[in-house]
Amino acid sequence: MSSSFLQSIEKGCAAVAPSVLSADFTRLADEIQAVEEAGADFHHLDVMDGHFVPNITFGPMVVEAISRVATRPLITHLMISDPAKYAGAFARAGSDVVSFHYEAVEEGHLEIVHAIREAGSAAGLAINPDTPLDSVKQLLGDIDLLLIMTVFPGFGGQKFIVEGLDKIREAAAVRDAEGHAFVIEVDGGIKADNAGAVREAGGECLVAGTAVYRSDDYVSAIRAIRG
Repeated sequence: MSSSFLQSIEKGCAAVAPSVLSADFTRLADEIQAVEEAGADFHHLDVMDGHFVPNITFGPMVVEAISRVATRPLITHLMISDPAKYAGAFARAGSDVVSFHYEAVEEGHLEIVHAIREAGSAAGLAINPDTPLDSVKQLLGDIDLLLIMTVFPGFGGQKFIVEGLDKIREAAAVRDAEGHAFVIEVDGGIKADNAGAVREAGGECLVAGTAVYRSDDYVSAIRAIRG
């Protein structure tokens, strides 16, 4: 995992990763700079292929463009059906972390983790709200980041699924009991009024899209989510 990513996580408080998907793409460079100046720790990049999820966003070229203007680490979240084929390209485009969905493939998860690392990024694994943690326990010792979804992936602005808090607590307990080192990232419907519960459950990196980019004050929005 990159030193810049680790330094951000090790500050001792929750990190905030605004989701670029909610930014104004007509002035993306300005938006990236604005959230960094407001205190963002990371940029969360949602990649959708129109197949694994019913939406299409952007590919490695946009990630590479963002990497040229961003000074904070990039966490790229692949919501695509063939992560083995494309994960390396997103790593080489400048992603500090590349996460792929456990549900996207039936087998070969560990091989994808190794491929992401070989391409120069930390490796993350994402799980949907209806995927039990038990399904991925055998992989937790091999990943750098566990992305727990608190909405079903595909569109921004969805309502936070409260039951996800139990999975966050379970993941934190398993990590501590078994001596793993993965970071717990949480994505989906996070706002100021539920961010505290996410942090208390064990969420370390909180993704927020509309709660930051659609707010009138980026500084206040990020501070409220960080707590």
